[in-house]
Amino acid sequence: MTTLRVANELAAVLVPIGVVGAALAALCAIVAGIAIMRGAGGLIGGAVGLWIPFALLSLTASFANQWLPLIASVAALAAMLVLGGVARAIVNVADGGRPSRRPVTAPVAVGAPVVSTVKSSPVTSAIPIVSTR
Repeated sequence: MTTLRVANELAAVLVPIGVVGAALAALCAIVAGIAIMRGAGGLIGGAVGLWIPFALLSLTASFANQWLPLIASVAALAAMLVLGGVARAIVNVADGGRPSRRPVTAPVAVGAPVVSTVKSSPVTSAIPIVSTR
């Protein structure tokens, strides 16, 4: 087999793999953009963390001199990060600067006496230990 034939055979396999990788990377970029809009930090990290291997998968098409899948996956992430940040800023301005989440308050049992004592142990003499009985 000649080198040109091997390159053509590899291109027939690697380009579709790169296109699928680019599509999955774009899907992860969309999830990251939506997560930025909602302010979900863990989901942003997960989506971008999953985007990385898919972008590397889209790099396989470059062995056949097809750079479009890699460019598309990088452009999708960049666009969604910017759009997500802009949408988040617009939502924050529309709310008038109020926090988007309500403060969490602990439930209080009505009629139950609350007794707390402060003790100090020899190990933690500088730090008081609060116990409820």
